[in-house]
Amino acid sequence: MTPGASARPVCSRSRLWAAALLGSGFMAAQPLSRMLRRLLRSSARSCSSGAPVTQPRLGESARAASEELSRRRQFLREHAAPFSAFLTDSFGRQHSYLRISLTEKCNLRCQYCMPEEGVPLTPKANLLTTEEILTLARLFVKEGIDKIRLTGGEPLIRPDVVDIVAQLQRLEGLRTIGVTTNGINLTRLLPQLQKAGLSAINISLDTLVPAKFEFIVRRKGFHKVMEGIHKAIELGYNPVKVNCVVMRGLNEDELLDFAALTEGLPLDVRFIEYMPFDGNKWNFKKMVSYKEMLDTIRQQWPELEKLPEEESSTAKAFKIPGFQGQISFITSMSEHFCGTCNRLRITADGNLKVCLFGNSEVSLRDHLRAGASEQELLRIIGAAVGRKKRQHAELFLMFHDSPPASPSISSWDPLHVQGLRPRMSFSSQMVTLWKGCRVPQALLLAQQRLGSGCFQRHYTSRADSDANSKCLSPGSWAPAAPSGPQLTSEQLTHVDSEGRAAMVDVSRKPDTERAAVASAVVLLGPVAFKLVQRNQLKKGDALVVAQLAGIQAAKVTSQLIPLCHHVALSHVQVQLELDSTRHAVRIQASCRARGPTGVEMEALTSAAVAALSLYDMCKAVSRDIVLEEIKLISKTGGQRGDFHRA
Repeated sequence: MTPGASARPVCSRSRLWAAALLGSGFMAAQPLSRMLRRLLRSSARSCSSGAPVTQPRLGESARAASEELSRRRQFLREHAAPFSAFLTDSFGRQHSYLRISLTEKCNLRCQYCMPEEGVPLTPKANLLTTEEILTLARLFVKEGIDKIRLTGGEPLIRPDVVDIVAQLQRLEGLRTIGVTTNGINLTRLLPQLQKAGLSAINISLDTLVPAKFEFIVRRKGFHKVMEGIHKAIELGYNPVKVNCVVMRGLNEDELLDFAALTEGLPLDVRFIEYMPFDGNKWNFKKMVSYKEMLDTIRQQWPELEKLPEEESSTAKAFKIPGFQGQISFITSMSEHFCGTCNRLRITADGNLKVCLFGNSEVSLRDHLRAGASEQELLRIIGAAVGRKKRQHAELFLMFHDSPPASPSISSWDPLHVQGLRPRMSFSSQMVTLWKGCRVPQALLLAQQRLGSGCFQRHYTSRADSDANSKCLSPGSWAPAAPSGPQLTSEQLTHVDSEGRAAMVDVSRKPDTERAAVASAVVLLGPVAFKLVQRNQLKKGDALVVAQLAGIQAAKVTSQLIPLCHHVALSHVQVQLELDSTRHAVRIQASCRARGPTGVEMEALTSAAVAALSLYDMCKAVSRDIVLEEIKLISKTGGQRGDFHRA
């Protein structure tokens, strides 16, 4: 640069070129959008510090430099290419972070993660090949993904993991390549991985006590993990993230020890709330909440400082003044972070998951192997992202400490995308606590399906005390055929000899298995129905709220209906189905218990309150809502015989 020449940041040329392209007649929208996005992303990286790449000429005032920076930022806001529509969901969340599972296998058996015997593995032929992984990665990066994290199982047991990282590094626009590992193979592979382009590391470590480590992971290897952490620090990774799942009675006493590690090491120790998986014998009492962990650490270091949260971050970060590293909390259970979620996942067998906590998946592998074009794959991806819910996709309503049995899930596909199917893997039972509740409650948002030519959403919840009990069939809406003797009483039973209200004495009745099914219909009208169907009500997901209300109502029926006996229910299930022909929601509630009195009132109360709750959710949209057909469908187990409505 000649003396006295005006300083121009290098990245400004890219933006000016982008502006020229925008102003030209070039209308190849898709390639142009990608080109502009890469240019602008590169520009943003060059100027992220807020300072020009070249130094301003001598004598230029700080105010002038600030004004120039402001002008550059304004230019970017006005001319930035739009984010890919295929990776933007209906709530405006832009998905720029992709997690790719390289394998289902793992060389540890962590108690909070999977059963001791492991999990059933997918045949090798059904797993993604290296070329298929890279093909999908290229497609996602072209659409705006700028961070890829390699996961498993344990990703570092895949033989070609170094080559995969090297190939990913060549993708233009990809800024971060990370890996989440248990650290067993890290020391050996990290130099090669770093050379290949690995830029971020998460290492799982749940205890600093070697014997406890072996108990938790059911394998040896503590010292290998510690060597891996120090190797990462030695090679310059900063911060090195250490993931610690906190479990009451097991390692919550080590919170302070973990936090103390950050005094002299560039670590980000991330405390993760204990979450349920199939087979990990999850117990709510084992969960240590974020607030409890934070209080424990603050008692030792009251000067603990909250750090600003990055956009789309899943962690709440804190720093002890004077310490080199920091600590963070992943609050998946107590305070979910769905509202800013920017993550997608591809499983080892090639299924796209739009919610890490969800069950619905669409097979990209099958479409790849069937010869789908890039545009067809984008349409499939866009349809899946468009179906993403506002918050966790499948969450289970838990009233007991033991994890429930896996529900039956159906799926829907408004764009007729083939291959969408439920996965009931060991990760399918992750839950979140319902904010504000003092009991372990989480929501089951059952899947949506397309059937009989009309759009339907099915919502099912269970609350079982006997995991082996046979549940009532939730799928049939046809009236049951009459069965058994239809015995009735010719006089009212809830009055005494003088005609006054009184509870029935059931002390001499034998305990038998009792079951009942009731139903209700809510006629919403076309406007409210459409909003419920699309889950666009401002109050939230009306079907889930109604489902919860129905289950809770069944459990407290004796408090709502004065002369009802309290019944210890062993099972509650509420199902809601959309009926587009009538702009209605059909509700079916079923209850089961063992005792001296029936549960038909519990089933009827459940259906009625679910209907009332749905009315409440929709009344701001329409007051022309009708509740009808609240009726008992069937009851079994009473001394007067079974009843089935014809």
